[in-house]
Amino acid sequence: MLISKERVVGLASERRALSPARKAAIAVLLLIPFAIYLALPTYDRAQPELLGVPFFWWYQTVMLAVAAVLFFVAAYLWESGSR
Repeated sequence: MLISKERVVGLASERRALSPARKAAIAVLLLIPFAIYLALPTYDRAQPELLGVPFFWWYQTVMLAVAAVLFFVAAYLWESGSR
């Protein structure tokens, strides 16, 4: 089934533009994980350990979960703001 060009244009025109405040919030949410990962000296150490795992490794694992949540929230703001 093919979608006509008019229908695609109609779908695009039905979407609202994101407000500048929403765009800024999305940008901040997306930049937080990158800024934290770039701050390597703050977590580049072996102590303390958690269940025998050095700090560096469990910090990275926790940050993956935190980044996933922040990316999800940013995606939600993007989608809910453009409907």
